[in-house]
Amino acid sequence: MPNRLAHETSPYLLQHADNPVDWFPWSQEAFAEARRRDVPVLLSVGYSSCHWCHVMAHESFEDDDSAAYLNAHFVPVKVDREERPDVDAVYMEAVQAATGHGGWPMTVFLTPDAEPFYFGTYFPPQPRHGMPSFRQILEGVQAAWADRRGEVADVAGRIVRELSSRSEALSSGGGQPPGEEELHAALLALTREYDTSYGGFGGAPKFPPSMVLEFLLRHHARTGSEGALQMAQDTCERMARGGIYDQLGGGFARYSVDRTWTVPHFEKMLYDNALLCRVYAHLWRSTGSDLARRVALETADFMVRELRTPEGGFASALDADSPAFEGEDAATGKHVEGAYYAWTPEQLRAVLGEEDAVLAAGHFGVTEEGTFEKGASVLQLPGDGLADAARAESIRQRLLAARDTRPRPGRDDKVVTAWNGLAVAALAETGAYFDRPDLTEAALDAADLIVRVHMDPAGRLTRTSRDGTAGDNSGVLEDYADTAEGFLALSAVTGEGVWTEFAGLLLDTVLRHFAGGEGDLYDTPDDGEVLIRRPQDPTDNAVPSGWSAAAGALMSYAALTGDSRHRTAAERALGVVKVLGPRAPRFIGWGLAAAEAALDGPREVAVVGPQDDPGTAALHRTALLGTAPGAVVAVGGPGEEDDGVPLLRDRPLVDGRPAAYVCRNFTCDAPTPDPTVLAGKVGAREG
Repeated sequence: MPNRLAHETSPYLLQHADNPVDWFPWSQEAFAEARRRDVPVLLSVGYSSCHWCHVMAHESFEDDDSAAYLNAHFVPVKVDREERPDVDAVYMEAVQAATGHGGWPMTVFLTPDAEPFYFGTYFPPQPRHGMPSFRQILEGVQAAWADRRGEVADVAGRIVRELSSRSEALSSGGGQPPGEEELHAALLALTREYDTSYGGFGGAPKFPPSMVLEFLLRHHARTGSEGALQMAQDTCERMARGGIYDQLGGGFARYSVDRTWTVPHFEKMLYDNALLCRVYAHLWRSTGSDLARRVALETADFMVRELRTPEGGFASALDADSPAFEGEDAATGKHVEGAYYAWTPEQLRAVLGEEDAVLAAGHFGVTEEGTFEKGASVLQLPGDGLADAARAESIRQRLLAARDTRPRPGRDDKVVTAWNGLAVAALAETGAYFDRPDLTEAALDAADLIVRVHMDPAGRLTRTSRDGTAGDNSGVLEDYADTAEGFLALSAVTGEGVWTEFAGLLLDTVLRHFAGGEGDLYDTPDDGEVLIRRPQDPTDNAVPSGWSAAAGALMSYAALTGDSRHRTAAERALGVVKVLGPRAPRFIGWGLAAAEAALDGPREVAVVGPQDDPGTAALHRTALLGTAPGAVVAVGGPGEEDDGVPLLRDRPLVDGRPAAYVCRNFTCDAPTPDPTVLAGKVGAREG
């Protein structure tokens, strides 16, 4: 019989609706039940594309004996970390502080007052690899609760106090934004951590450094640093040639398990692909790289083809696992990580025939030994590829068609506001750069869904929706910041000032409900659910921190509107980057990118001319292709300053011709009708 999760909208929670565990969703009802029964709460946090979450669910949560013990001695609560990032952030910080590491599934034991006192991640069904079994953990915690309640209370109280003191220390990070010295120090620190052999930073596992790459491209554009550009170029090429990139269908996996980008963890997340699509588009804008152009477009097409929902939004993720389609695993119905993506030489021969299979093996790095499991290889582009481009494309298309007949990975089809904001920005810009109006239309559809379903008239956001129905969860800071970023990019591309107005509404909500007293920003609103502490983190994780993303969006909005209040808020929020940038640049890349914009101006470009005039289109395209960090672009006809973008105010035509006005640091150049002159002012690449 289904449990309480059957009434939820999260695909991850619904995966547990038939467990024998008597799950509660995160709710006051769960903690009231724990107080009534005088038992602890077991909090289990995961997400739908998490491999080890599925493993623990199968081993323990689907086991009748484990479930019976859990139900008798605890109130079990299941949380989707993507739906409730605030809950996840608070308890993940406690796990990391107590154990020195974290991850998912996250397993935390709480008092009925939601105070944590024991932590872990994955626990096996039997003791192994030095880990106790899940049942041993349950029995140990139950015994401590029954016999040593005072110790439990002391531990819980101490942890809550420590978390509170961390928040107070962070609040003092406000101040002035970083200057030239701090940004140069951040670049030097990145250089020391750079992997000169394979690109990227650090060792295995290796994650795509999307936000750091944006900083490096902006730093190069502002300073001419060849070292910054080289790190960005080499990393992007290594990733694009590696197994982390889907060589058949486009799009990136979550991370590489090795430092060489060879074998990925195969889940594909919307946020990674949105961020990387934009990075490669910006790399092309800076260098004209054919590889960057191809990867940006293939990644955009992957998002539209594989993740777009019927309502026009974008689903969260594709699973790493999929049903096995041959061998013993297929006979048992087992789900296998990477089964959809990996190839053996025999499988190549079955699809391509002997001659083309040999060519494909060399082209994609498929060997008899394999680079993955059971003699299978993850496709890569280790060399220059086939000289016959048409034959290479024919091979790719035939393999892609054959792969499409394999059982597909599952899809988490909830629509997350923040990640859709990132997708809007990426698709709008990629569509504009490469003359793909279909991509811009996809961005418009996703933005429209956010406004219709996720946003109320007062500018408050809901975190998720599914099947066009908003979830029962409030938006967090990253939802407001990333959506504002997407709307501002969409306004620049389309010339529709309403998107700037929507962005302003969201950013006003940020200042009203998320801002602290010293320039700091909180992850949750001041009128949101009260947790054991109000989460607050300026550092990037898999996505830009809400703090840094808000600073960047506030900076852009201020440049478009001339609003000093938003500019001041952006500069104060960037104070934390001045502190953390030189020390930990890998974890505050988006903040460093926003700081580059602040140091450059950012430049303000107003293009004025009739919509159907080729001169207007040429100036608009040149402005969009400018590499000046964080440059803002507004386009409209003369007299359209009331269309939500004050930057267009008092901008007449020049001798009856369309013109571009460029301002920077409160000083404006003479307007120009010449795209070549404009290119020099905004750093647009010739040709």
